[in-house]
Amino acid sequence: MKQQNKSHIISRYVLVIIGIMLLVCGIIYKLVDTTVVHRVDWNKKADKILTKVDIVPPERGNIYASNGTLLAGNLHYYTARLDWGVKCVERPDSINKYMGALCDSLASMFPEKDAKYWEKSFRAQMERPKRKRSYRIASKLTFSEYQRLKKFPFFNIRKNRNFLYSEMDTIRIKPYGKMASRSIGGVAEIKGDTVNVERNGFVHGISGLEMALDSLLYGKPGKAQKIQLTNKMASYATIPAERGYDIKTTIDVEIQDIVEEELYNMCVESKAEWGTAILMEVKSGEIKAISNLEWNKNARDYVEGTNHAVLGYEPGSVMKPISMLVALEKGIVTNIDQVITTGHSWAYAGGRPISDGHGAASMPVREIIERSSNVGMARLITRYFEKQPDMFRQSLAELGFFDSLKTGIGGERLPEIAKLGNKNWDRIALSRMSYGYTTKIPPMSTLAIYNAIANDGKYVRPRLVKELMRNGVTDSIIPVSYIREQVCTPDNARKLRQMLNAVVWGDHGTAKVLRNDKVNISGKTGTCFAIEGKHYNTSVKRLAFCGFFPYENPQYTCMVLMFHADRGAARCSGTVLKNVALKLYSRGMLGNSSDLSADTRADKSHVGQRKTSTMYASRDVKRQQSERKTMGIRNANRFRSPLAAQKGTVPSALGLGLRDAINVMEEAGITVNFNGTGYVVAQSLQPGDPLPPNKNITLILKN
Repeated sequence: MKQQNKSHIISRYVLVIIGIMLLVCGIIYKLVDTTVVHRVDWNKKADKILTKVDIVPPERGNIYASNGTLLAGNLHYYTARLDWGVKCVERPDSINKYMGALCDSLASMFPEKDAKYWEKSFRAQMERPKRKRSYRIASKLTFSEYQRLKKFPFFNIRKNRNFLYSEMDTIRIKPYGKMASRSIGGVAEIKGDTVNVERNGFVHGISGLEMALDSLLYGKPGKAQKIQLTNKMASYATIPAERGYDIKTTIDVEIQDIVEEELYNMCVESKAEWGTAILMEVKSGEIKAISNLEWNKNARDYVEGTNHAVLGYEPGSVMKPISMLVALEKGIVTNIDQVITTGHSWAYAGGRPISDGHGAASMPVREIIERSSNVGMARLITRYFEKQPDMFRQSLAELGFFDSLKTGIGGERLPEIAKLGNKNWDRIALSRMSYGYTTKIPPMSTLAIYNAIANDGKYVRPRLVKELMRNGVTDSIIPVSYIREQVCTPDNARKLRQMLNAVVWGDHGTAKVLRNDKVNISGKTGTCFAIEGKHYNTSVKRLAFCGFFPYENPQYTCMVLMFHADRGAARCSGTVLKNVALKLYSRGMLGNSSDLSADTRADKSHVGQRKTSTMYASRDVKRQQSERKTMGIRNANRFRSPLAAQKGTVPSALGLGLRDAINVMEEAGITVNFNGTGYVVAQSLQPGDPLPPNKNITLILKN
């Protein structure tokens, strides 16, 4: 019996030994096969992994306003997840023991979900036989919020530390929302770029400054390779990614806010389809504000829209001062007091008669601009250029009118004026070009040459970029540059300024409505019919005003263009410019003294004035919360909404801005008229009174 057991034991040992020997032989075979027989193939695979170069995207640079306020920047946010595959989950006493405390903590941090919800979700996840390893707790957490989550007691237990992990992502934010949004531009991940394959899969600018200056903002990508560590592969940066430049723009947030507010108010009041406004500093060419608003049917409000400021349109009569500039420089006009025959209509070269709604039988040359005489301007230009019509376009080219402005705004177009021959229709086209038809000129180009007139003929280049910075240190300063040192003589610039001033202050001026006792405004109105199909639609107009202020010492040039408003150019576009000028004056920003201005501006031109603190306030709850959280303005307040009026009575608009006041009144069915700018200080109908039959109200606004 014992002998039989011994035999069985020995046979088992033999089987075990044979099994071990087979395993050893298999290992030896595989070792030889890998290191000797197929050594070349395995080395190729290893080299493929270890020599593979991955592109490391750089961090995109920020965009700042002129005072350093962030206009566009990167925000890192985190998605917090639980890994249900770690060992701590498999031990029943692990998460079960701390389930209540963990769920209470999560409910405290994320109040939109209570503790019962979290426990129910965790239980369901644990009971699934084939549960997903990854479970999302929350997304778009800030760094501080994620650090708070990591400090929960449950996640700080050593064996549970791998239970919580995060994924980081980056978004591009604009703390000021729609302010100058189209000019700042946007970013997106580029896919399918066959021209530049290296752009594919990475975030680049697609519009505005983000696109025009993408090569600077994007930075330089880095390179990384795989290296073999003891128990894993890791990435090693052979060439570190280089962060993009931070760009300081010329935008003045305070002025930008003023321009946007006034453009918005006029769009609402005149029911325009869209409007654009640009304000530029005369001496430096710095664009201090640029706004583009258009009606959005879905939002039922005006929103930041297409950047019309850099697109080409027929300018209408704002072209006349540019034509007059050519006439002065070419010697066509030597005496602006010379009287010429004009008339109210003129059939030139057999074309359709040129009509003149502001004409006269005759007028001095200086009054052509004041009266906005189509006939007068056409007679001047054709008298000199009719034998060689294209010389007019060439004269503009000599001035630098067709040179690229290089403002830094993506999508910028050049002025378009067709080349002309010597046919009869070329002469007819020349006559129309002289007062702004058959051309396509971007508002920015019109603004630049008006600025030259205000600047004694110095044709300064408009610019939106002021400095390039790295790590908070200025790397490059973009200097003032000129398209031409002199586009005209100082004397001719002075004559043109006189003509433009007469448009507002002259006896026959087309913009008398812009007169005021605070700021002497000069400029030119322009009206042009929209083209639909191949014909002009006389009921749909583009309405422009381009000018500068103050006349005595021009500091700012401004161009406003509005489409399909319900009033004339001076009463819509011109009024926007006027209201902007008055607000700048009221805040002491035109070299004048004002108790409303704080001594915070870099030029120190307001030293000695009473300092006031800036108030951030809104009636909108979400906007106020955004100011507090996103922009870090802890003292942002919320205005209490006025008491709702009883049905059939007049509501109160006292203390409201024009935008809110119009909304309140229109909800009650009242038509609004207003005087002044700022906030409502008085209203013609007393709050609580019964609604009158005509339902009209006049609001008085003051700053």
